[in-house]
Amino acid sequence: MKKKLIVLTGAGISAESGLRTFRDSDGLWEGYNVYEVATPRGFAANPQLVLDFYNMRRKDVAAAEPNAAHLALAALEKDFDVHIITQNIDDLHERAGSTKVLHLHGEIFKMCSVRDKSKTYAIRGDIQLGDLAPDGHQLRPFIVWFEEPVPMMEAAVSIAEEADIFVVIGTSLQVYPAASLIQYIHRSIPKYIIDKKIPPTPGISNITSIEATASEGVQELQSLLYKM
Repeated sequence: MKKKLIVLTGAGISAESGLRTFRDSDGLWEGYNVYEVATPRGFAANPQLVLDFYNMRRKDVAAAEPNAAHLALAALEKDFDVHIITQNIDDLHERAGSTKVLHLHGEIFKMCSVRDKSKTYAIRGDIQLGDLAPDGHQLRPFIVWFEEPVPMMEAAVSIAEEADIFVVIGTSLQVYPAASLIQYIHRSIPKYIIDKKIPPTPGISNITSIEATASEGVQELQSLLYKM
């Protein structure tokens, strides 16, 4: 049987495909305060601004391409049972060929009603103010905003707990509850962290740190995994 390789990915892996986030810019995302464009209160205060913001993000993702890190993770499926848990809202893992991807924070190419987030609808173009879901309520991006619960967290924990190997790529481990996933991994399980700036992980054992970009780090990870 293939070993179960669980990978938590964050902004750092998509950054190499040209997709920026607020992580490296003092709470600003493409020049916007994240609380204005990524919270329910921001949407209530100025829904047009928020819709326009995500319409642009959708265009950005559509124009982006998977990078070497995405492709390398997909290639690992040949020899490992790879499950990717991503904090990213883009579809670059899927386009690279990964077949088991769980999106913790939603997906940019889906939308839902402001009243009911359990039903989603595909969207490739723009969402406009006045566009209504079948239930008669305004459509919004299917994104888990700050100050909202993370409904996929329970499923992510279940997947993480089955890890034979756990890998963290391109995340600061500062956004909760996603950052808590590493705490569910048994202390005996090998863990790898890939980032240009390795985040602190107090109390976590059996960690190999790879201080590098996502693409460089995954290449090194491949070498280490095949030596195990």
